[in-house]
Amino acid sequence: MSEYNFVQIEKKWQRYWKENQTFKATATSNKPKYYALDMFPYPSGAGLHVGHPLGYIASDIVSRYKRLKGFNVLHPMGFDAFGLPAEQYAIQTGQHPAITTEQNIKRYVEQLKNIGFSFDWEREIRTSEPNYYKWTQWIFMQLFSSYYNYSTDKAEPIDALVRVFELSGNEQVNAACDEDTPAFSSEDWANFTEQQRAEMLLKYRLTYVAEAVVNWCPALGTVLANDEVVGGVSERGGYPVERKKMRQWMMRITAYAERLLQGLEDIDWPEPIKEMQRNWIGKSVGAELDFQVENFEDKIKVFTTRIDTIYGVSFVVLAPEHDLVAQITTDEQRAAVEGYVTVAKNRSERERMTDVKTVSGVFTGAYATNPISGERVPIWIADYVLAGYGTGAVMAVPGHDSRDYAFAKHFNLPIPEVVEGGNLEVEAYGAKEGKIINSGFLSGLSVKEAIKAGIAKAEELGVGKGRVQFRMRDAVFSRQRYWGEPVPVYYKDGIPHLIKQEELPLELPKIDAYLPTETGEPPLGRAIDWKYDNQHEFELSTMPGWAGSSWYWYRYMDPQNDNAFAAEDIIKYWRNVDLYIGGSEHATGHLLYSRFWNKFMFDMGLVVEQEPFKKLINQGMIQGRSNFVYRVNGTNKYVSFGLKDQYETSQLHVDVNIVENDVLDLEAFKNWRAENADAEFILEDGKYICGVEIEKMSKRYYNVVNPDDVVERVGADTLRMYEMFLGPLEQFKPWNTNGIDGVSKFLKKYWRLFYDQEGNLQITDEAPTAAELKSLHKTIKKVEDDVERFSFNTSVSTFMICVNELSQLKCSKRSILEPLTIILSPYAPHITEELWQQLGYTESISYASFPEFKEEYLVENTFEYPVSVNGKMRAKLEFALDTPREEMEQAVLAEEQVTKFFEGKAPKKFIIVPGKIINIVV
Repeated sequence: MSEYNFVQIEKKWQRYWKENQTFKATATSNKPKYYALDMFPYPSGAGLHVGHPLGYIASDIVSRYKRLKGFNVLHPMGFDAFGLPAEQYAIQTGQHPAITTEQNIKRYVEQLKNIGFSFDWEREIRTSEPNYYKWTQWIFMQLFSSYYNYSTDKAEPIDALVRVFELSGNEQVNAACDEDTPAFSSEDWANFTEQQRAEMLLKYRLTYVAEAVVNWCPALGTVLANDEVVGGVSERGGYPVERKKMRQWMMRITAYAERLLQGLEDIDWPEPIKEMQRNWIGKSVGAELDFQVENFEDKIKVFTTRIDTIYGVSFVVLAPEHDLVAQITTDEQRAAVEGYVTVAKNRSERERMTDVKTVSGVFTGAYATNPISGERVPIWIADYVLAGYGTGAVMAVPGHDSRDYAFAKHFNLPIPEVVEGGNLEVEAYGAKEGKIINSGFLSGLSVKEAIKAGIAKAEELGVGKGRVQFRMRDAVFSRQRYWGEPVPVYYKDGIPHLIKQEELPLELPKIDAYLPTETGEPPLGRAIDWKYDNQHEFELSTMPGWAGSSWYWYRYMDPQNDNAFAAEDIIKYWRNVDLYIGGSEHATGHLLYSRFWNKFMFDMGLVVEQEPFKKLINQGMIQGRSNFVYRVNGTNKYVSFGLKDQYETSQLHVDVNIVENDVLDLEAFKNWRAENADAEFILEDGKYICGVEIEKMSKRYYNVVNPDDVVERVGADTLRMYEMFLGPLEQFKPWNTNGIDGVSKFLKKYWRLFYDQEGNLQITDEAPTAAELKSLHKTIKKVEDDVERFSFNTSVSTFMICVNELSQLKCSKRSILEPLTIILSPYAPHITEELWQQLGYTESISYASFPEFKEEYLVENTFEYPVSVNGKMRAKLEFALDTPREEMEQAVLAEEQVTKFFEGKAPKKFIIVPGKIINIVV
């Protein structure tokens, strides 16, 4: 074969890899392990565009490199297959979501294989398959059967807690539980009914049922996570979302808040991701206080980090959803309060948190008593206080908090000054240092001293206590939809009970439609005769999208195991993920939940590592490079970019796939849309030049580039190397088809090193020159360093330089081209497999060894001296650095190119500076 026929070569080797299971990872091995993983993709109907494979290519390069380095590599792929899009399509068409999902996955797999990834496809998993979600349900059951013991700082079986209750009640129990958990004795426990005991245990279980404020989307008929709500509407479809209380399954992730926070110090993750998790967890050290509501027995519980400012409280603010609002609101204020609550419910938490400019609120008509000063303060509601954060109430200190200050100014409320040093006529004084004033027994103390004294006083009076608080709330674990994991629970007298372990998996039943029932139940309410033991109702909500993705990396280790989610010895071998690549948008959703489940499984002795992902890289986005045409207003005539300013035009997006190097294919444009059939063009230099803009890659901008089209045109190896060549992996960068030809030409040039002009293989066994060895070994070192640092774009440049140098040296030597082929193979696996075979090898290049870098070949042992006569450079002569001075002088004097400038005179002086210059004075 003399021509580089990438179509034949790539299909040949993709077939070979499949037939020979080239990338099959052994369950355990004497080799060191390396586990490279890409974030679980959801298989959308649109398939892949060229932005999607970016992270996959990077992880594939590392995986192939690690195999060459002698590692047993686990590099799997599967699909997060439950999801709202498939369900919405099912609602619209009546087609079962499984059919849509299967079609989408088939398309994804085809595209991924087309790019030549070294995935172990034998390990493919899908969260929607019963043999997978059986184990998601099993982990749920372990969580239900466990509680968190703060004394041992880990999860333990709930049965152990029951034994404590039987012996001594719960007064000495130090465990994660609901805020309203009452104290009871062992006698009380003995007298509880079975139902009362079950209800009490729900207050301790790590997964439990409770009333929770959620994002309810009536149009979609389901609860949405915070990151699925944008601007008060659903991210998918743009439907209105309202905040409402619903009975939901919850995960007690708050029990792990401190460990989730501390664990960030032990993992190699991007600092911005760690900081996002720290902020989400939101640890605060402060005090909890009770404000007695006037004329009611109820107290408003608030948490504050600044009890030193307690004398500066001039009002209390409740979240509009707070339980006490309806109860304490006076008749005179009820209409205004109810109207405000309705509006606030329809704003997302994110919108309420970020909207710092809008000031709104309503007075409830009720008052509370300051627990320290005894002062009477009004109770307001405002949507800047959230029911899901803290206690859903704040003590407002307008003199020393900017939001409280804006609120007090807007509603003309008092602004007391209790920390010296600010100017409250202008703004709040939020200093965390200074002297306390106007504050009774706290006056004259520093802020830090006053905090300690304030907590002591609150505990002395019995109106509060010091405590650590976390912003993070327990996670909602229910979705009112069909296409998700069934919860393995049935209800007896309103209490949830687990099904038997041997009854797993609890599979999704068949239903007649994928909509909620006429009475408002979730779609599973449509299932006929779907009851436990033919009498007890199953849970009708399904698990959320993050359930199956919170443990999936373990299933890849042992995907065919019917007896466990993975065998113990296999888990001990693979341990956790060495490299995890995916988008930063998962910072506080998937990544936080995964860490929570992993720590729980560690506590229960199911896994051997506390953290699931040792190294995390967030790949940047490949942006679209949009093209534009310019239609002359009122016509069907289009003017080229350089001439558009001469006309009044409208700028229109055009499909980038009919544009090459910004030149529009006129016939393709006419065929693109019916209205373009009779289009006319005003050209410049015989071409129609399109405008350009960098935007998000999206169908609406017609700038989506299908990787299949790129592979068909220039090959998968070119696509792989070009995506790496675009820039650093973590950065955003535009896709530009104008630059891809350079990579394509590089691969052709590399191919030509192996063949002469007649198409014959020209590999020789000649000894390499110093220049050839230098070019090879600087490439080995650079590529090795780059892959270890995940800096792939500079490796591509290095390969180009090396091939250019070897081409100039006309190198066709096995001792140079063979190791070069090995180090190039992680980037361009198809062409290197073909040439490896041409070099005489029968086994895949994947089983070769990465060549050893030898520094001696980079050490300069010669130097090209500039030779001057009377200070003017006349020639250049190369000498070994250890050449004796006498030999150098003789060689220079024998060089006619130098001696002709002596003009017959004898040299007076011979100046040789080793490794720098030679100067002759005549």
